[in-house]
Amino acid sequence: MRSYTPAERRRRAWLVVRGVKQSAADAVNPRIEAEISRIDARAEERGWRETDAMHDQLDKAKDQVAAARTAERTATRDGKNAARQARRDAEATLRRTEQAARRIGL
Repeated sequence: MRSYTPAERRRRAWLVVRGVKQSAADAVNPRIEAEISRIDARAEERGWRETDAMHDQLDKAKDQVAAARTAERTATRDGKNAARQARRDAEATLRRTEQAARRIGL
């Protein structure tokens, strides 16, 4: 999975157009292909890092929900409302994290 920055997208598109023009003239500069490969490699590495970070975030959110549910079950009568609100907040965080994970394709 690749994650391009806006500048990389613009630069890559410009290089592709330039490469197409040069291939039409049958005079392709190998530096263009090399630069496209470098951009792709950076984007690939960034994509893997973002995917790993999203997995970590998702695991932390699931752990927080589990801890909040346990705290709610074991709370005293006085602390029940606060524990319930903490569980709801943890579940909302989990939902947002899951939506973000689905957006990037996890």
